[in-house]
Amino acid sequence: MNKLDTSKTFLIVGLGLLGGCYAMALKRQGYTVYAVTKEQADIDYALEAGLIDGGSTAVEQELLDKADILVFALYPHTFVEWIRQYGDRIKDGSLLTDVTGVKGCLVYEIQAMLKPGVEFIAAHPMAGREVSGVRNSDDAIFRDANYIVVPTENNTFGAIELCKELGKVLGFARVSVLNPEKHDEMIAFLSQLTHCIAVSLMCANDNPGLVFYTGDSFRDLTRIANINDEMWSELFLSNREALLREMEKYRNTFDHLVQCVKNNDREEMRSMMRISTERRAAFNRKYND
Repeated sequence: MNKLDTSKTFLIVGLGLLGGCYAMALKRQGYTVYAVTKEQADIDYALEAGLIDGGSTAVEQELLDKADILVFALYPHTFVEWIRQYGDRIKDGSLLTDVTGVKGCLVYEIQAMLKPGVEFIAAHPMAGREVSGVRNSDDAIFRDANYIVVPTENNTFGAIELCKELGKVLGFARVSVLNPEKHDEMIAFLSQLTHCIAVSLMCANDNPGLVFYTGDSFRDLTRIANINDEMWSELFLSNREALLREMEKYRNTFDHLVQCVKNNDREEMRSMMRISTERRAAFNRKYND
């Protein structure tokens, strides 16, 4: 793979929020960007906003022939179906990457489906907003965020390095590398479990007056409860075993805190709070390094 210079042409498949953010960031850096997506209105908006150089609601061979790098911003099952239907039409030498929130359920399958000369290197931009759609795209969400490259043994060194460089071009603060299994384990705790907690908290109380009494703690804890149910339910089930392990560990810890309150065990509560404070302080130090 060659260096990621501005001679490379990108094709974004799925022009939603993250697809639009990628387009915005890449155009800002001088790349040529095309898009394929379901709705003509999204193509029209992206063209008018200067996010893309062209696009279509159909998978046109001309666009596939222009693309050096294809970015798939699709749901996991849609991504797999797209490759099954159109993968043999991708030009030789193309590099594929993605933004999908789970990896183990699709990376190996997609790599096995691709013809020789076409390589898929998975990636996960750890960034998002509580809104969806290309009209809400803002590549500023990448600036303080993490970007994870997720290679397998089937990936070449050049593709891995190019994908890491892509993360830097997009403006991510930190770029790291995990294999698919470790990625899914980390995501189950850091992303999926946190969304489970936010959803559970919002479902635990239907008092319509909450907004008049709340402080920052409730707002902060439930920010991600405004959730895309179609996408997140698929992500939860696609990473079911890893997520269930993290949910069980969390439930055990929460149950322990419940028992502390029941038993008036203030010392154990304070011990848990000290551990929490120490771990959050260590997290903050590493995050700000």
